[in-house]
Amino acid sequence: MKACVLHAINDLRYEHVKMPLIKQDEVLIKIKASGICGSDIARVFTKGTYHFPTIPGHEFAGEIVETGGDVDKSFMGRRAAVFPLLPCKKCDMCEVGEYASCRDYNYFGSRCDGGFAEYISIPVWNLVFADDISYEEAAMAEPAAVSLHALSRAGVNFGDSVAVFGAGPIGLMLAEFAKAWGAEKIIMLDIDKKKLDFAKKLGYEYVINSLDADYTEKIMDLTAGKGVDLSIEGSGAPAALAGCLKIVKPQGSVVLMGNPFGQMNLSQKDYWEILRKQLNLLGTWNSSYTQKKNDWQTALDAMASGKLNVAPFITHRFELSECNEAFELVKERKDFYNKVMFINK
Repeated sequence: MKACVLHAINDLRYEHVKMPLIKQDEVLIKIKASGICGSDIARVFTKGTYHFPTIPGHEFAGEIVETGGDVDKSFMGRRAAVFPLLPCKKCDMCEVGEYASCRDYNYFGSRCDGGFAEYISIPVWNLVFADDISYEEAAMAEPAAVSLHALSRAGVNFGDSVAVFGAGPIGLMLAEFAKAWGAEKIIMLDIDKKKLDFAKKLGYEYVINSLDADYTEKIMDLTAGKGVDLSIEGSGAPAALAGCLKIVKPQGSVVLMGNPFGQMNLSQKDYWEILRKQLNLLGTWNSSYTQKKNDWQTALDAMASGKLNVAPFITHRFELSECNEAFELVKERKDFYNKVMFINK
């Protein structure tokens, strides 16, 4: 089969690799769609994966074309997204179903081969069936589940105001969930005018460039001087974290979602915002994936019902053979993009 293989930092090659073999409790998936995540850019160009060579990609979906001996044969031909974390299922966190906090996990696309390929073998446990939506929509399940999990950390009440720093795919999907949960006023912030224009095109009325000197005053005007009920840091930038603390109301909530791309420094004045406002400061990581709380299933159900429309977020489509062009587009920002996706026909 063909795949995009990372041999070293900044050495991504489209080449032939061996077909994966499936175990008794696994299925073979013909990958139909796989999305590029911001973390993939760091893996390809700066950080690398945990070993070389590695096939990157952890946002993907496809068709089940072969089943292991212990797998229900009715799974053949079904459409599925894939929860990319492979927990040890032995540690204390796994025992209580907190798989995102597993102490000895594996992960498709960084610790083992992932979705930038034509085929992949997947344990049945990691399958999330998506028969009622397109492959492209199903491949958006991972960022959708991450955004849903982040929002659920704080919760949204009917009539709340929510500010989101970072108008990328996850920030926009989080805003969609906030709207579905009853948020009255959603404010999208970013330093990229093209991203803000895109958010406006999607129907968001309140878009603000956080480089504007008076952006905090604008938000106070929009909230009658109170500040927002909930602010989300989705960019990984220190300035955005400081902004979240400034614009949230006393005893409001701040969710830290963005992966930091450098040191996250906090001034004394910003630290006082936490203390004097008695803020609820919440971290979020990955998503919940248990029978009791499954962010993946909830996200896919929202897509199937029409409550979450992710199709407009996909701005660019490439074939696997064009992997270097796709990654250069994202790295160099040669054109505006939101979600860039590989499509296998």
